[in-house]
Amino acid sequence: MSKNKSQRVKKARQANAAETSTRVGRKAPDDTVRLFGIHAVASAIANPRRELIRLHATTNAQARLIEEITKIGGDTARLDGIVETATPKDIDALARDAVHQGALLVVKNLPALDISDAFDAKLVIVLDQITDPHNVGAIIRSGVALGAEGIVMTGRHSPEESGVLAKTASGGLDQIAMVTVPNLARALDDLADHGFDVVGFDSEESEPFETIIAAQDNNRPLALVFGSEGKGLRRLTREKCTALARLDMPGPIKSLNVSNAVAMTLYAVELKRQGKLV
Repeated sequence: MSKNKSQRVKKARQANAAETSTRVGRKAPDDTVRLFGIHAVASAIANPRRELIRLHATTNAQARLIEEITKIGGDTARLDGIVETATPKDIDALARDAVHQGALLVVKNLPALDISDAFDAKLVIVLDQITDPHNVGAIIRSGVALGAEGIVMTGRHSPEESGVLAKTASGGLDQIAMVTVPNLARALDDLADHGFDVVGFDSEESEPFETIIAAQDNNRPLALVFGSEGKGLRRLTREKCTALARLDMPGPIKSLNVSNAVAMTLYAVELKRQGKLV
């Protein structure tokens, strides 16, 4: 191989490595993110942990945002000095053709939380290398709606914080503890050491989830662990679970999209805690 060709190959590999590093990290390189859509933007403004930079919004969207922020108990005074009135066309350019509903908010990424921030929770969702931001956003939305207090993911092989993730979560991203860990197996050990029942969803050597949840003590905190579609839970993740569950489907399709599976299990947990699941 010639020297020039060798240098080109080396540069290409370095570029690919840099791209991969950026893609799998949860934070954008400049530590900022553009959120769009009324619910996602209002929820971020209402979150005192979120550092706001600039709001681009139409006049109508500003009125809707004030209404939504007030409804969820946020402080509309956080809008002072950051609002720039814009046309829908202006926002189209900033949102890169995403459905923005007339509002785009530039913010800092959420401050990092680690596994210790989940120790006082009663219900957390753990994601083992689920990378699709639409799936993770839908999981966050279901988690907030059904009483989960935290989402635990790894820093790598998880979607970065983004407008797509936040909009799919419909405001949930700023209403739940987003915990990032470097080692998922160690995090599961930590949860178990702090009294959590750690239930992983896997078709191998598993019991029906309804059997497991019926026997679970409502006073014990619960961590529900889901793997990526196709690969499922990794071996070490599976070994760290205190129980393995499966969802038995009565129809001809025997599996669910992971975000649907999460919603279904969270609803079953809520029914159990209300005494409606025997």
